[in-house]
Amino acid sequence: MAMTGGDVIAASLRAHGVNTVFGIPGAQLYGLFDALQRDGMRVITPRHEQTCAYMAFGYARASGQAGVYSVVPGPGVLNTAAALLTAWGCNEPVLCLTGQVPTAFLGKGRGHLHEMRDQRATLAGIAKSAERAERAGDVSAAVAHAFREMHSLKPGPATVEMPWEQFTAEGEFEIVRPLERHPDPVADVAIGAAARAIEKAQRPMIFVGPAGFESRDEVLRLAELLHAPVVGFRSGRGVVSNRHELGLTIAEARRLWPSVDCIIGIGTRLEVPSWRWQARPEVPVVRLEIDAEELTRISGTLGVLGRAKTSLIALLEEIGPRIASPDWQAAIRSARVETAEAIKEISPHHGYLQAIRQALPDDGILVEEVCQAGFASWYCYPVYEPRTFISTGFEGTLGFGFPTALGVKVTRPDVPVVSIAGDGGFMFAAQELATAAQYGIDVITVVFNNSAFGNVKRDQQQNFNGRLIGAELRNPDFGKLAAAFHVDFARVSAPAELRKAIETAMTRGGPWLIEVPLSIENEVSPWKFIHG
Repeated sequence: MAMTGGDVIAASLRAHGVNTVFGIPGAQLYGLFDALQRDGMRVITPRHEQTCAYMAFGYARASGQAGVYSVVPGPGVLNTAAALLTAWGCNEPVLCLTGQVPTAFLGKGRGHLHEMRDQRATLAGIAKSAERAERAGDVSAAVAHAFREMHSLKPGPATVEMPWEQFTAEGEFEIVRPLERHPDPVADVAIGAAARAIEKAQRPMIFVGPAGFESRDEVLRLAELLHAPVVGFRSGRGVVSNRHELGLTIAEARRLWPSVDCIIGIGTRLEVPSWRWQARPEVPVVRLEIDAEELTRISGTLGVLGRAKTSLIALLEEIGPRIASPDWQAAIRSARVETAEAIKEISPHHGYLQAIRQALPDDGILVEEVCQAGFASWYCYPVYEPRTFISTGFEGTLGFGFPTALGVKVTRPDVPVVSIAGDGGFMFAAQELATAAQYGIDVITVVFNNSAFGNVKRDQQQNFNGRLIGAELRNPDFGKLAAAFHVDFARVSAPAELRKAIETAMTRGGPWLIEVPLSIENEVSPWKFIHG
């Protein structure tokens, strides 16, 4: 059957289980988008290219499946770079499909539309894999290779580009079926040593990243066997529920840190104990990690190379029954009680975050943002299920929250999704209210409006003698903004009002914008419970 290059991509995506693409058509990609339309693929077109990639990121983060987006090359794909970098930092499978100048112009520097010097090399710096298909007949193999790289070992984003004319080139092309993933590394010789180190501990603590999502049962078994608290900083929250007596927030864990005598890291960079908190080099560290290079980044650790689930199963077979330390159990309980009282000082965000938690079901999803409420949510907002707390991770990409939440809701239409943002971050993508309204993406967006980039203003006030530059913001009337985009709106001034507004939004449906006016002078910095 004769196909175009665009048809080959559409069929290849279908072969890999993809039914949704976030994208904005342009000259180089007309052949692809025409093929997607004829294929019946769901295509969601937001109002900015960066949102295409953030929606794909949210789709992947909430589902564990690949999120796919497509934008034109050059300036178009560069507009998505922040989101692609976020996917790289968070180890999420996000696929970028983009074009290239016509084959006759490749590498010629003639100034063809959207031409960029060595686009593939630029993308390779922020993606796990960057492929170029020179001809339509090559693109199915390129897509298959991209999917294999995205899902093998530690996940990550990939890109595929193809010259302009190849999207409409016709021929009889083969569709390459999904390839087997690269085999997981196995280093069972380290399991015994890891088990011996752990068995010596009386007060162990487990830190877990998103690798724990696929090994949730094993993580909990290890925690209960060792009577060890489990801590998720940002990306690993929900592996063990904060309702469980061993499921701790970062603030609760920080109180216990001076007494910990062994660290077990499962698929995590160990950002908090390795540099955010006061160093304790005498504490042994066991790391379960699939990335061999990551195991070299913290010296003196005992590394177990392999997939988390496999390593945990082997580790559990090596560790014998043990008696819990009554003192350690009492310390864990005290840390929870004392922290619950102490974090109430993070006003007003503690109250507002508690209101959101009370309004949402256990499987409701919160998408945080780089803002005061977002930082506080790392420990003021309890998380009960995996993939229900969506974070930008260490990249801290301001403005990611609202567009990411749209992608989250697309893949999880069955649960309520709340996006929290500061006024500064929200305005990075405020135009996407139009996308929410057009496609019926029922995200509830809560904007904490303090008319400032809050962290910037506080730091300038405290560290630069109050000299302010670029910190204060003049915002639109958010009620009128919502009305202009045909989105429901509420303005609240207390946690109880916010809870009621969210419950109303969930009952009525549709996208909502909820404004919470604040004064930055009355906001308590959330950082004291994060740093040591």
